[in-house]
Amino acid sequence: MDNTKPIGLFDSGIGGTSICTEVNKLLPNENTIYLADSKNAPYGQRSKQQIIELSYKNIDYLLSQDCKLIIVACNTATTNAITELRSKYDVPIIGIEPAIKPATLLTKTAVIGVLATKGTITSELFSNTVKKYSDIVIVEQIGYDLVKLIEDGKIDHPEMNLLLKQYLDPMIEKGIDTLVLGCTHYPYLIAQIKKLLPDNISIIDSGLAVAKQTQKILLEKNLLNTSPQSGTHIFYTNKDIEVLKMFVNDQSAVHYLDF
Repeated sequence: MDNTKPIGLFDSGIGGTSICTEVNKLLPNENTIYLADSKNAPYGQRSKQQIIELSYKNIDYLLSQDCKLIIVACNTATTNAITELRSKYDVPIIGIEPAIKPATLLTKTAVIGVLATKGTITSELFSNTVKKYSDIVIVEQIGYDLVKLIEDGKIDHPEMNLLLKQYLDPMIEKGIDTLVLGCTHYPYLIAQIKKLLPDNISIIDSGLAVAKQTQKILLEKNLLNTSPQSGTHIFYTNKDIEVLKMFVNDQSAVHYLDF
């Protein structure tokens, strides 16, 4: 296989760009193609079958662009569709789950919080993961409307702060000392979240872990790009191109794609 072929990433919108950033930092020579299915966001409000079908559509496009590996840069798509995706496609597929295991290793109070979409928290995969840690109290909170506000470019909107306070205050009261961000959109809210949390509460997301797993799989499959040149990065959205540009360094790399 041509090792210079791109890594493909998709999410139900712009959130997975947080994963893309970590992958690009760790693997600067790799080329990437990012697909933001913002038209169908948020996946967290959709049925399992809808999420599977949307994931098929996204991967089919990325494979048509010759991607050598796919990152499902969406917690909801991973927790609802990863088994079906891996059985359907031969290409290596890396998924994303809320970083519960790292949080259980970090917590001192044995109480951790998970802020995620409805689609992630109500999934069988998430439920099975939680059951592995019966000695830890896991406080779950669905982040209703957070993804929608981010997709509308309203990260600093007063409504965002009100929602975050509404979701975080009960978790603080229950004694969490570690907060897991279980959606790839949520790292863009870290600045606001930190203002609402006591200093003793740590925040964890999955970005670096996914980048390291990507590196590991590329090495195992002999797919690592050994070119000395810096990678090229292309971003596609099927909704508002200006919103995606807010989350990308090279705005000329952002394009509208009707998919």
